[in-house]
Amino acid sequence: QVQLAESGGGLVQAGGSLRLSCEASGNIITINVMSWYRQASGKERELVAAHTRVGPTNYSDSVKGRFTISRDGPKNTVYLEMNSLEPEDTAVYYCAATGITTDTTDQGQVFIPGQFWGQGTQVTVSS
Repeated sequence: QVQLAESGGGLVQAGGSLRLSCEASGNIITINVMSWYRQASGKERELVAAHTRVGPTNYSDSVKGRFTISRDGPKNTVYLEMNSLEPEDTAVYYCAATGITTDTTDQGQVFIPGQFWGQGTQVTVSS
């Protein structure tokens, strides 16, 4: 299993900045993708940004040019730098990780692919 610990949410005025962090821990073999999603009240969860181990980073059109995703590989930590925040950015932000974990069973060591989620951190932008 993988545990994702998010931090950095809070209340900020429009135009301000916040930095979210998410550290993955557990029996990790590799994490190929670390992402940030968000879910506003009454809306579906949407992808905000994704960082792949190989390949480009991806951003939703609504945050391009304002948000930056980065990753500290050895620490399995992903960051989301959010600038020029708008009230429309208000949501619960979730960290997600896609990768492979390991476990020991009666048959020996097994490798388990999966996607894991954090508990979410609230970001509120006031106008």
